[in-house]
Amino acid sequence: MSRVNKVRTIALAAVMAVAVAASIAFAQSHEGHGQGRGWGGRDRGMQGEFFRNLDLTDAQKAQMKQLRESSAQTTRPLMEQIQAKRRELRDANRSGSFNEALATQKLTEIAPLEAKLMGEQFKLHQQMLSVLTAEQKTKLEQSREQFKTNRTERRDHKKESK
Repeated sequence: MSRVNKVRTIALAAVMAVAVAASIAFAQSHEGHGQGRGWGGRDRGMQGEFFRNLDLTDAQKAQMKQLRESSAQTTRPLMEQIQAKRRELRDANRSGSFNEALATQKLTEIAPLEAKLMGEQFKLHQQMLSVLTAEQKTKLEQSREQFKTNRTERRDHKKESK
Protein backbone atom coordinates (compact mmCIF):
# COMPACT_ATOMS: atom_id res chain seq x y z
CA MET A 1 0.00 0.00 0.00
CA SER A 2 1.37 3.40 -0.93
CA ARG A 3 2.06 6.01 1.71
CA VAL A 4 -0.81 8.18 0.42
CA ASN A 5 -3.26 5.30 0.77
CA LYS A 6 -1.98 4.57 4.28
CA VAL A 7 -2.62 8.17 5.33
CA ARG A 8 -6.09 8.11 3.79
CA THR A 9 -6.87 4.78 5.46
CA ILE A 10 -5.72 6.09 8.84
CA ALA A 11 -7.78 9.24 8.39
CA LEU A 12 -10.88 7.27 7.46
CA ALA A 13 -10.40 4.89 10.40
CA ALA A 14 -10.02 7.80 12.80
CA VAL A 15 -13.14 9.51 11.49
CA MET A 16 -15.13 6.29 11.69
CA ALA A 17 -13.93 5.59 15.25
CA VAL A 18 -14.99 9.04 16.40
CA ALA A 19 -18.32 8.77 14.62
CA VAL A 20 -19.07 5.44 16.28
CA ALA A 21 -17.97 6.65 19.71
CA ALA A 22 -19.94 9.86 19.38
CA SER A 23 -23.11 8.09 18.33
CA ILE A 24 -22.83 5.58 21.19
CA ALA A 25 -22.20 8.29 23.75
CA PHE A 26 -25.03 10.40 22.35
CA ALA A 27 -27.43 7.46 22.38
CA GLN A 28 -26.56 6.61 25.95
CA SER A 29 -26.77 10.17 27.19
CA HIS A 30 -30.42 10.90 26.39
CA GLU A 31 -33.31 9.71 28.45
CA GLY A 32 -36.10 10.47 25.98
CA HIS A 33 -39.67 11.00 27.25
CA GLY A 34 -40.25 13.26 24.26
CA GLN A 35 -38.29 16.13 25.75
CA GLY A 36 -36.37 18.15 23.22
CA ARG A 37 -34.85 17.13 19.97
CA GLY A 38 -31.68 15.45 18.84
CA TRP A 39 -29.00 16.89 16.57
CA GLY A 40 -30.27 19.06 13.78
CA GLY A 41 -33.76 19.26 15.30
CA ARG A 42 -34.60 15.65 14.50
CA ASP A 43 -36.29 13.34 16.97
CA ARG A 44 -33.85 11.21 18.89
CA GLY A 45 -35.63 8.03 17.87
CA MET A 46 -33.91 4.88 19.09
CA GLN A 47 -31.37 6.83 21.13
CA GLY A 48 -34.01 7.96 23.60
CA GLU A 49 -35.75 4.60 23.65
CA PHE A 50 -33.07 3.04 25.83
CA PHE A 51 -33.66 5.56 28.61
CA ARG A 52 -37.39 5.98 28.02
CA ASN A 53 -38.07 2.49 29.35
CA LEU A 54 -36.11 3.04 32.56
CA ASP A 55 -38.78 5.13 34.29
CA LEU A 56 -36.34 7.79 35.42
CA THR A 57 -37.42 9.95 38.32
CA ASP A 58 -37.66 13.70 37.85
CA ALA A 59 -34.49 14.04 39.94
CA GLN A 60 -32.65 11.58 37.68
CA LYS A 61 -33.85 13.43 34.58
CA ALA A 62 -32.59 16.69 36.03
CA GLN A 63 -29.22 15.11 36.87
CA MET A 64 -28.91 13.67 33.36
CA LYS A 65 -29.73 17.02 31.83
CA GLN A 66 -27.16 18.79 34.01
CA LEU A 67 -24.49 16.21 33.11
CA ARG A 68 -25.21 16.60 29.38
CA GLU A 69 -25.09 20.39 29.58
CA SER A 70 -21.86 20.32 31.54
CA SER A 71 -20.31 17.86 29.11
CA ALA A 72 -21.42 19.96 26.14
CA GLN A 73 -19.39 22.90 27.47
CA THR A 74 -16.28 20.71 27.27
CA THR A 75 -17.01 18.75 24.11
CA ARG A 76 -18.44 21.49 21.87
CA PRO A 77 -15.12 23.36 21.55
CA LEU A 78 -13.33 20.07 20.86
CA MET A 79 -15.81 19.16 18.13
CA GLU A 80 -15.46 22.62 16.59
CA GLN A 81 -11.66 22.30 16.55
CA ILE A 82 -11.88 18.85 14.95
CA GLN A 83 -14.30 20.13 12.31
CA ALA A 84 -12.02 23.06 11.52
CA LYS A 85 -8.99 20.79 11.11
CA ARG A 86 -10.98 18.44 8.87
CA ARG A 87 -12.11 21.39 6.74
CA GLU A 88 -8.48 22.48 6.38
CA LEU A 89 -7.56 18.96 5.28
CA ARG A 90 -10.42 18.80 2.76
CA ASP A 91 -9.57 22.26 1.42
CA ALA A 92 -5.94 21.25 0.96
CA ASN A 93 -7.00 18.17 -1.01
CA ARG A 94 -9.28 20.18 -3.31
CA SER A 95 -6.29 21.74 -5.05
CA GLY A 96 -6.00 18.60 -7.16
CA SER A 97 -2.71 17.43 -5.75
CA PHE A 98 -2.22 15.52 -2.54
CA ASN A 99 0.17 17.11 -0.06
CA GLU A 100 1.22 14.22 2.13
CA ALA A 101 3.13 16.38 4.61
CA LEU A 102 0.12 18.66 5.15
CA ALA A 103 -2.24 15.69 5.46
CA THR A 104 0.03 14.05 8.02
CA GLN A 105 0.29 17.32 9.96
CA LYS A 106 -3.50 17.83 10.05
CA LEU A 107 -4.15 14.22 11.03
CA THR A 108 -1.53 14.52 13.77
CA GLU A 109 -3.33 17.64 15.04
CA ILE A 110 -6.75 15.95 14.90
CA ALA A 111 -5.81 12.71 16.69
CA PRO A 112 -5.28 14.12 20.21
CA LEU A 113 -8.45 16.21 19.90
CA GLU A 114 -10.44 13.11 18.96
CA ALA A 115 -8.87 11.15 21.80
CA LYS A 116 -9.82 13.87 24.28
CA LEU A 117 -13.35 14.01 22.87
CA MET A 118 -13.76 10.26 23.22
CA GLY A 119 -12.46 10.45 26.78
CA GLU A 120 -15.03 13.13 27.63
CA GLN A 121 -17.79 11.05 26.05
CA PHE A 122 -16.81 7.97 28.04
CA LYS A 123 -16.64 10.09 31.19
CA LEU A 124 -20.17 11.37 30.53
CA HIS A 125 -21.37 7.83 29.96
CA GLN A 126 -19.96 6.68 33.29
CA GLN A 127 -21.41 9.69 35.10
CA MET A 128 -24.83 9.01 33.63
CA LEU A 129 -24.68 5.34 34.54
CA SER A 130 -23.90 6.35 38.12
CA VAL A 131 -27.27 8.14 38.26
CA LEU A 132 -29.15 4.91 37.52
CA THR A 133 -30.28 2.39 40.10
CA ALA A 134 -29.13 -1.23 39.83
CA GLU A 135 -32.55 -2.19 38.47
CA GLN A 136 -32.40 0.55 35.82
CA LYS A 137 -28.90 -0.55 34.78
CA THR A 138 -30.19 -4.10 34.36
CA LYS A 139 -33.12 -2.87 32.25
CA LEU A 140 -30.76 -0.74 30.17
CA GLU A 141 -28.50 -3.70 29.48
CA GLN A 142 -31.50 -5.85 28.55
CA SER A 143 -32.69 -3.14 26.14
CA ARG A 144 -29.26 -2.97 24.54
CA GLU A 145 -29.08 -6.72 24.12
CA GLN A 146 -32.57 -6.81 22.62
CA PHE A 147 -31.61 -4.03 20.21
CA LYS A 148 -28.49 -5.94 19.14
CA THR A 149 -30.51 -9.11 18.63
CA ASN A 150 -33.14 -7.29 16.57
CA ARG A 151 -30.47 -5.57 14.49
CA THR A 152 -28.72 -8.87 13.79
CA GLU A 153 -32.01 -10.53 12.84
CA ARG A 154 -32.87 -7.66 10.46
CA ARG A 155 -29.43 -7.80 8.88
CA ASP A 156 -29.64 -11.59 8.46
CA HIS A 157 -33.14 -11.32 7.03
CA LYS A 158 -31.98 -8.66 4.57
CA LYS A 159 -29.08 -10.87 3.43
CA GLU A 160 -31.42 -13.83 2.91
CA SER A 161 -33.84 -11.80 0.78
CA LYS A 162 -31.10 -10.71 -1.67
